[in-house]
Amino acid sequence: MPEKKTLGLALCGSYCTYEKLFAAAEALTERFDLVPIMSETAAETDSRFGPAAEHLRRLMALCGRRVITTIAEAEPLGPAHPLDALLIAPCTGNTLAKLAHGVTDSAVTMAAKAHLRNGRPVILAPSTNDGLSASAENIGRLLNRKHFYFVPFGQDDPAGKPCSLQADFGLLLPAVEAALEGRQLQPLLRG
Repeated sequence: MPEKKTLGLALCGSYCTYEKLFAAAEALTERFDLVPIMSETAAETDSRFGPAAEHLRRLMALCGRRVITTIAEAEPLGPAHPLDALLIAPCTGNTLAKLAHGVTDSAVTMAAKAHLRNGRPVILAPSTNDGLSASAENIGRLLNRKHFYFVPFGQDDPAGKPCSLQADFGLLLPAVEAALEGRQLQPLLRG
């Protein structure tokens, strides 16, 4: 069997998607050696979707290693400990904006910055209530930027939240595989 590629799995604070993420990420463990990363906010914030400590525990159990939660811990993911790909799932509107404008102020954005030094793919699984409003411009910027790919996404609640977008978490594995081949999984927009 071929050696597993290394995939960074970075979580931001869209806590409502964590159940979908953890269910879909099981398939990733069969193909990849996962390096877990969480933004400081995600690692420290309890929400109605569960305590932060439980999310950290689940991510550590899934990946089999300690979760990276600081900028200092994420920086070596570039030259010292390179990844084959980085998946940011869920990727919030806040993180989309930071990536689109080169802001590095969390473990996740530092992981992306460090990883991009090696010219390897960053795959984004958006989950944002303003994807068709304020975050739309940042999605467009990143779609046109080299080394950025998206997990196909669509409106998750058109009637209740008409501007909200969410990735199809069932497509994490094919989206990562496509990005490793240098292509965007299509169709990008899901109904």
